[in-house]
Amino acid sequence: MIAKITVGTSLYGALAYNGQKVNEGEGRLLAVNRIFDDGSGHVDIARAEQDFKRFMPEQVRTRNKVIHISLNPHPDDRLTDVELEQLAREYLDRLGYGDQPYLVFKHEDISRHHLHIVSVNVDEQGRRLNRDFIHRRSRRITSELEKKYGLHPADRRQHRTDNPLRPVDTSQGDVRRQVSNVVKAVMAGYRFQTMGEYRALLSLYNVTVEEAHGIVNGREYHGLVYFSLSFSNPSATGDAGNRTGTPFKASRIGKSVGYEAVQRRFEYSKEQIRDRRLAETTRRTVAAALARTYRREEFVALLKAKGVDVVFRHTDEGRIYGATFIDHRTGCVLNGSRLGREFSANALQEHFTLPYAGTPPIPFTIAVDGQQPDTRPAVEYDEGYSSGLGLLGGDTSGAQAEEAAFERDLRRRRKKRRKGQGL
Repeated sequence: MIAKITVGTSLYGALAYNGQKVNEGEGRLLAVNRIFDDGSGHVDIARAEQDFKRFMPEQVRTRNKVIHISLNPHPDDRLTDVELEQLAREYLDRLGYGDQPYLVFKHEDISRHHLHIVSVNVDEQGRRLNRDFIHRRSRRITSELEKKYGLHPADRRQHRTDNPLRPVDTSQGDVRRQVSNVVKAVMAGYRFQTMGEYRALLSLYNVTVEEAHGIVNGREYHGLVYFSLSFSNPSATGDAGNRTGTPFKASRIGKSVGYEAVQRRFEYSKEQIRDRRLAETTRRTVAAALARTYRREEFVALLKAKGVDVVFRHTDEGRIYGATFIDHRTGCVLNGSRLGREFSANALQEHFTLPYAGTPPIPFTIAVDGQQPDTRPAVEYDEGYSSGLGLLGGDTSGAQAEEAAFERDLRRRRKKRRKGQGL
C-alpha cells in the first residue's frame, strides 16, 4: 500500500476536488469523523468546510493547515468498502490524526480504486500537530498494516511505471466517463502549446478533440468536442484513428477541459517550458536515439524505453509530415520542430529513408550550457513516485496534478470575482 501526503492551504479546494468526484458518481464517501454526514451519499462541500472550521480558531498561525493523503492498495488487493474504511481509520490513528476531523473518500474514476483523506494539521487550540518525520512514520505504518492484514507489499520500483490511466476501450462501456477521465488527467498533468500537440497527446489514450466555432444569437462562440478513437498503435504507426461513438461536448465533461481552459493551458505551458528549459531533456533523449538507428521502429522503441512516446503523421503516400514527442518524465508535449531543425518532419523523413539504412548513424551534437531543468513536482509528497507531471507514477500522480489544476482554476475565479466587485 502506497501513501502519498500533501500539505497545503486550501481547505475548500481539497474538499471540492473530492466532493465533486462523489457528487458526480465517480467516488464514494466512506468515513467521516467530527463532520456532519446526512447519509445521502452526497457531499455538502460548503457545510463540510464550515464543520472543519468549527474545530479551528479563526486565527491560526500554521500556514499549511490542510493535509491531504491518498492511500493506494496494491491492485491485486481486492478490498471491500468496509475493509478500506478500517484501513483508513487505523492508518490515521497510528499517524496521530485519529481524533482530528476528517473525511475519507473512495475514488472510482480509474480502474484501481483508492482512497483520499482530507484533514487538518491543527488542533482546537490552533496548535500544529506533530508532522516531524511524517513520511517516514507513514511508510512504517503502511508496512505494518500490510503484514497485519495480509496485503501485497508495495513494490515502489514497479509503482514507478504502473500507468493508472488506460486508453479508452469502447467495449467496456460508459465511454463518456472513460473520455472524461483521460482529458481531465492529461489537461492537468501535461504541458502543450498548440491544439495539434494536445491532440497528439490524447491520441495515446484513444481520444481526439475538434474545435467548434459558430454564431448564436449574433454572438460568436468557441467550443471543443471530444471523440473516442479506434486504431491499433498510434505511436508506432502514426495512424490518425477513426472516430467512434457519440461526440462529447466539453461542457458535458467540465469547464476544466473546455476551450478557454485549454487556451490558458497553452499559455501556462509556454511559460513553463521556456522558463524551466524543459525541452532540453527531451531533445537530448531524441538525439541519442537518432544517433543509434535509422530504423523507425527501433527509434520508437528506444524512446519508449526512456519514457518518451512519438506520434507521427503521414501523407497518403506514407511520407512523414509531422512528429510530436510526448515526454512522460517532464510532462511535456513537443512538436519535432520545437526541438530543432534536425528533428523536424522533413529531417526525420530523410533519416528513416531506406538508402541510409546500411550506413552508420551520424552522431548528433547538442550544445548544452550545463543547466539542468527543474523537473521536481510542485506538490509536497514523499512516498511513491511522481513522473514529473506525467501519468506513469501510480494512481494519484494524475489525480494530484488534477487537484492542483482545480485549485488554480478556483483561485482565478475568486480573483475575477473580487475584481468585479471593485476589491
